[in-house]
Amino acid sequence: MNILLINPNTSTGMTEAIAQAARAVASPGTRILATQPSFGPVSIECHFDEAIAAAGVAEQVRQPPGGRPDAVVVACFGDPGLDAARELTDAPVLGIAEAAFHAATLLATGFSVVTTMTRTCIMAERLVQRYGMSHQCRGIHGTDIPVLNLENGGDAIVQQIEDAARSALARDRSGAIVLGCAGMAPLCATLSERLGVPVIDGVAVAVKFAESLVALGLRTSKLGDYAPPLPKRFTGWAGPLAV
Repeated sequence: MNILLINPNTSTGMTEAIAQAARAVASPGTRILATQPSFGPVSIECHFDEAIAAAGVAEQVRQPPGGRPDAVVVACFGDPGLDAARELTDAPVLGIAEAAFHAATLLATGFSVVTTMTRTCIMAERLVQRYGMSHQCRGIHGTDIPVLNLENGGDAIVQQIEDAARSALARDRSGAIVLGCAGMAPLCATLSERLGVPVIDGVAVAVKFAESLVALGLRTSKLGDYAPPLPKRFTGWAGPLAV
């Protein structure tokens, strides 16, 4: 089984860290092909970043390195370009935020999200509403840790996230924590041990969900709005992406 793991930003270091987290949970025989767009922001911390990153996700699904994958994982908590990716392939396409939210509802009656920049909390709130998780998500908390600072993952970073998570569990009366950034994936095991509650990394969950969907022979529906894009000419730098 081949899973295309797309880091929507252009940080090679983060792509490699996310790939390691995915491979750590992948089943024997599952090949994780990690990639990133050829253009776009080095981190995604606002609406503008996310808009450009969504086009980068579409680029990677439209022209997948290594050939047609069995499943696709979009490894950014904003799930940028998720619907476009589902139009472009009949392989299952999972966003790590959507996958993490679903997993959290199976483990606790309520969960809290701990993310990076406070300004992205509103973006996460919109995702929660879109996915119908408003009753289960009891709070979204920013740490104001820049995304690229997660690449080092030092003790101070882990402690800052742990402190935010402890505060969230108490304030929100939650039973689980969802990590609100793919760059936090390498910290999941440590935080789980320290906090004593389910700590959910969307990268790992999305990989396991993807494996299950492929094993069940389930594909993305092509009836309705996930039908393939209409053929048309694209201009400028997007020319090669035309269907």
